[in-house]
Amino acid sequence: MSYNLLKGKKGIIFGALDHKSIAWKVAEKAYEEGARIVLTNTPAAIRFGEIEQLAEKTQSIVIPADATNVNDIENVYLQGMEFLDGKIDFLLHSIGMSMNVRKNRPYDDVDYDYFLKTLDISALSFHKIVQVAKKLDAIEEWGSIVALSYIAAQRTLFRYNDMADAKATLESIARSFGYIYGREKKVRINTVSQSPTLTTAGSGVKGIDDLYDFTDRMSPLGNASAEECAAYIITLFSDLTRKVTMQNLFHDGGFSSMGMSARAMTMYCHSLNPEE
Repeated sequence: MSYNLLKGKKGIIFGALDHKSIAWKVAEKAYEEGARIVLTNTPAAIRFGEIEQLAEKTQSIVIPADATNVNDIENVYLQGMEFLDGKIDFLLHSIGMSMNVRKNRPYDDVDYDYFLKTLDISALSFHKIVQVAKKLDAIEEWGSIVALSYIAAQRTLFRYNDMADAKATLESIARSFGYIYGREKKVRINTVSQSPTLTTAGSGVKGIDDLYDFTDRMSPLGNASAEECAAYIITLFSDLTRKVTMQNLFHDGGFSSMGMSARAMTMYCHSLNPEE
């Protein structure tokens, strides 16, 4: 069901890969809600993903860009504003990657070159995207910027590794830039801390199935799906949330507020006393 929440609005979505990705679902939902959009991802992601199909479905264009490269980001805005006939109203940052996680390097034995790449791709890219937008005055007043985060920015989760540091940096950038951009241009910036989601990228992380099952059992409402996350993000792009900024917003079925559930306690006690 469409509510026309984004009718007349224009936006850029960084990070859509395939039909499993949250950014893909956001693009579909934004289009359904009346927005015009531009899609962007790395040339490699475009080559191996399905983003051209999404562009056709949403009547948009795909602009290849490395989100760690300022010149590429500038080109996305300039080409995007030309295609959209003016400034944008919303922006999604859905970018993250860690070679330490992919190669199963433990946190106390990370490769520091990989670590720097994690921070650059997963966090500093967000700062670059926002900074370039501000310098180009690419976002309309009362525009909205959203980046995807995860609870590991606040709490230690096994195997999340240096991505936790990147997400903590990402959330800090949202607060610091949210103050500046909000004060000067009324642009709001928030992060959404989503449940573990079985995207193509996430499914490649060792142990993700067990984590997904654990959080789904622990959360009173269960894990939030990619589609549900997209719907939530659309409200943050809309005019209904004009005074929400500099926040990390948990979208996780209540997991972030849980300590121990009855079901988890039962399983824990049973594992200690299996004969009972």
